[in-house]
Amino acid sequence: MIEKALNLLFGSEREKNLKELLPILNEINSKELWAMSLKDEDFPRMTQNFKDRLNNNETLDDILPEAFALSREAARRKLGERAYDVQLLGGIALHKGNIMEMKTGEGKTLSSVAPSYLNSLTGKGVHMITVNDYLASRDAKWMTPVFDYLGLEVGCILSNMDPETRKVEYKKDITYGTNNEFGFDYLRDNMKWDIEKKAQKSHAFCIIDEIDSILIDEARTPLIISGAVDEDTSKFDIVNQLVSYLDEVVKDPKSGEYPKEDIFNPVEIIGDYKLEEKNKRVSFTNDGMNKIEELLTKRGVIEGSLFDEVNFEFIHYFTQAMKAHHLFHKDVDYVIQDGLVQIVDEFTGRVLNGRRYSEGLHQAIESKEGITVAKKNKTLASITFQNYFRMYDKISGMTGTADTEAREFSKIYNLDVVVIPTNRPIARIDQEDVIYLNKEYKLKAIADEVKEANKKGQPVLIGTVSVESSEEISNYFRKAGIRHEILNAKNHGREATIIAEAGAKGSVTIATNMAGRGTDIKLGGNPELRARRRVGTDATPEEYKNALEIEIEKSRADYEEVKSLGGLFVIGSERHESRRIDNQLRGRSGRQGDPGRSQFFVSLDDDLMRLFGGDRFKSTMSRLGMEGGEPIQHKLISNSLERAQKKVEERNYEIRKHLLDYDDVLNKQRIFIYEQRDEVLENSDLTSYVFETVEEIVDILLDDFENESRSNKTEAFTRLTLRLKDNFFYELTADIDLDLKSLKEKIIQDLYQDVETKSELASKEALNQFLKYESLKALDNKWQEHLERLDALREEVNLRTYAQKNPLVEYKNEGFAIFESLIDDVKVDLARKLMKIKVHKERRTQGMRQVRNINTTHRSMAQMAAVNGQRQEANGKGVQIKRVGEKIGRNDPCPCGSGKKYKKCCGENI
Repeated sequence: MIEKALNLLFGSEREKNLKELLPILNEINSKELWAMSLKDEDFPRMTQNFKDRLNNNETLDDILPEAFALSREAARRKLGERAYDVQLLGGIALHKGNIMEMKTGEGKTLSSVAPSYLNSLTGKGVHMITVNDYLASRDAKWMTPVFDYLGLEVGCILSNMDPETRKVEYKKDITYGTNNEFGFDYLRDNMKWDIEKKAQKSHAFCIIDEIDSILIDEARTPLIISGAVDEDTSKFDIVNQLVSYLDEVVKDPKSGEYPKEDIFNPVEIIGDYKLEEKNKRVSFTNDGMNKIEELLTKRGVIEGSLFDEVNFEFIHYFTQAMKAHHLFHKDVDYVIQDGLVQIVDEFTGRVLNGRRYSEGLHQAIESKEGITVAKKNKTLASITFQNYFRMYDKISGMTGTADTEAREFSKIYNLDVVVIPTNRPIARIDQEDVIYLNKEYKLKAIADEVKEANKKGQPVLIGTVSVESSEEISNYFRKAGIRHEILNAKNHGREATIIAEAGAKGSVTIATNMAGRGTDIKLGGNPELRARRRVGTDATPEEYKNALEIEIEKSRADYEEVKSLGGLFVIGSERHESRRIDNQLRGRSGRQGDPGRSQFFVSLDDDLMRLFGGDRFKSTMSRLGMEGGEPIQHKLISNSLERAQKKVEERNYEIRKHLLDYDDVLNKQRIFIYEQRDEVLENSDLTSYVFETVEEIVDILLDDFENESRSNKTEAFTRLTLRLKDNFFYELTADIDLDLKSLKEKIIQDLYQDVETKSELASKEALNQFLKYESLKALDNKWQEHLERLDALREEVNLRTYAQKNPLVEYKNEGFAIFESLIDDVKVDLARKLMKIKVHKERRTQGMRQVRNINTTHRSMAQMAAVNGQRQEANGKGVQIKRVGEKIGRNDPCPCGSGKKYKKCCGENI
């Protein structure tokens, strides 16, 4: 009520946003005649003129009206499409760093041309982010003539490109690619051992297409580059054979829920495990744990108790196996393709190529499906989409549905949503949901509706929430004699072709809700695809042109007929857990003011209803006399559906926020490590840099010597001699009576002279290259170990909630302490290596030039097998770190609890 009253007084947020943009739009329109008067050769000249003006302290906002007018005219000449005023409003919103919500079919791709052109004039590059390779390639090809005409270069990053090609594409003014490829390239760049081989040079401005899909739907899963590690995978198969012996806890027959354990009213729990479908969790009862121990012991897999340290891992194996069998389902959560378990995105219905479930779950599913179990992977680098895209100086995005997630966009990304009005009023009719008692009656009702529409020739699109559901409806239609196309993760290769024809007369298309997103559904079908199909791929340009003319005429006639039949009829086979996904499905119909109709068919057996109270409603409706074939529209059930969707949306938001809270800790450390790598790669004099650490170590050793000398100088001098030898292979020959300052000068001078000798023997460049190699190897290895330790720490801190401690605070404190130790270890190890290496000249056969080599006993790890030590995964092909605890003094008690001083215990070798 308060919000409505404020809107009446001051106007809504949407109206305010539009009022701010309208004056700029008027300026752009006033420049249109000027742009139309220009000759072809004037367009690249104007681009250079804009760049010169920016170099002379003008801003992008200063040249915006002319740049937008120029790009609109370029699109009109090269594509035959003049951007509508609403598309220019969307472009202004994108340039301002906002999210543009524009309904499906209103021309978001064309809206992005002007802001990408304007921002490319800075010379820092613009990244155009899409959800798949097809759309990236399509949009790049589609818009290249426009940008070429303006004097700009367009690049495109695809998943099958080699590193050198990627580097070339990133150098271009505007680069198209997928969110995955941009994120993985960033991680791969920061695994490179040559700064010249890095592909991404800057993160200035990006426009994210389908931004809700990328920054919300996919934000729960971080991008991870991993490498295989040695592991005994037979344990997954052993456990997989045993899970069938476990029984689910018997539920209360009245409530349909597990009996609640209460210390005041003990209840007998019969069974071995409980399942939480909502959260995909498994918990074992005491009887369950005992049965697991008994099963493993009988088969000779373990000896002793299940809770012994050597056997405790089997609880984890059983947990993952139970999830694989009961909570992750084939053709819903994953599909089997080419002998591999491929994850299906729950929102888009697309296969997530290269992604694997973590913590052994993927291996458990492979074992369940009888597929060879792959070895566990070690994380080499990772980042969330949230933290990757927040690196950009300015980000913007576009989608048909963002307003419902405005709060999350604002809190996490500091992005505002600007809702752009449609060019023509929406003519689609959105009907109320129809609710049935069970799934069988619902499927029959959908089939009847489709038959009736199909008889007239009206195209129908049926949206489903999973691959399994789409195939179930497809089988039902096949038996009912309804001809149709099906689009899901199993045939995503034909995605664009199938969805583009979904608006053709008489077509019936079944698709997972988000399949084909980014491809317009045009009433009457797609003449380009039909023409290509008519003449084949080997046709001459003339043959294709003739076929296209015929198909365009046919599509025009079909368009008018389909329009008279009511346009595209969209049927939702059930409600998705997110209202936004449902809105996106509705939005496939009613493009550019076309007529259309949408309706959702719901049954009380649907997962959403079942998990959030459907069983209670089902029993209630049955008692009230509801019959299966009768649809109802009941306020109680409608409210229940909306509450269920809101609950899931809130849960998913918390999951994403939880992931980000933990990754924010890691992100600061990741940025610091990557900056350290860059410094190493760019530094031409690492010897001096490393020698500073040598001097710091000498200071610590002499500080200890001074303190210990007060009690026994001879013993202190002997200890100093041993520690110098241990750290630097340095033999101290100085007089014991030498004063501290002179002693320090002698040690530093001798060590420095030793480094100078090595530089002369090996050459300064060779020594610098050796230190660069060792620095990168140490940083990479320590960072990978650190990622593993943080993974373990994250699991560990969750248990501290029982001690009334905040797990996130615990994670931050211990994570930074571990990280600080990592940085110190890298510096000290490198300093010791510099002083301990020996340089000698190798004899070569006569006639060969003598080469100077550096030899060291510290070899690269076996898993670092790659050219020059760089991991193969790298090619696919300062932040302030604050101390969170008190610094330990050399004479303080050692924190390990030994009772000794720190310098005599854990700090002895420093």
